[in-house]
Amino acid sequence: MSHSVTHLDELERVKTGGAGLWRPIRRALGVTGFGVNAYTAEQAGEELIERHDERSFGAGGHEELYVVLTGRAAFEVGGEDVDAPAGTLVLVPPGEVRAATAAEPNTTVMIVGGRPGAALPVSPFEYWYAALPAYEAGDYASAIEIASEGLAAHPQNPPLGSQLACYEALAGNRAAAIRHLRIAFDNNPDTREWASDDEDLESVRDDPALR
Repeated sequence: MSHSVTHLDELERVKTGGAGLWRPIRRALGVTGFGVNAYTAEQAGEELIERHDERSFGAGGHEELYVVLTGRAAFEVGGEDVDAPAGTLVLVPPGEVRAATAAEPNTTVMIVGGRPGAALPVSPFEYWYAALPAYEAGDYASAIEIASEGLAAHPQNPPLGSQLACYEALAGNRAAAIRHLRIAFDNNPDTREWASDDEDLESVRDDPALR
């Protein structure tokens, strides 16, 4: 399957008799990994997202992420009012009542949905990206804790192992650093090349197991 490209303005505006104008993103792009659509309200005060809890016969029981693309939306989620200008992201679990109206003309909200847990495990990169702020701050213990969350799903992943080796070496945990490096080397021998001159690994570079 080749990649697909569209623009918000190219999507149909379908009057469904319910909230807003339905914008069929998933169907237009052929998305199969998750649900994604949008609704547009042309006038302020119009219903944008109908009141629902993802438990009805027409719903998928999805965890839903609402992304305000244009305009401004006024959400009510679990009885709480949420002002949502463009750029706002609102995550709502199944079972919690939500609804929204347009607070400005031409407000469009994109909805990305899926069954809770269906997108897991996440890609390995997310764990070492999340650990970067702690690493850059010199808080290596926190970096280790954050990146290690990925080991349950990706115990043999070479880049994750390499990153953890760096954090462990910088924290003075020699044995743990070497253990992670061995996993990285075994699963991708190319990691030996960059590891050979990585300053983060200076404290363990003399270990015979890494030669």
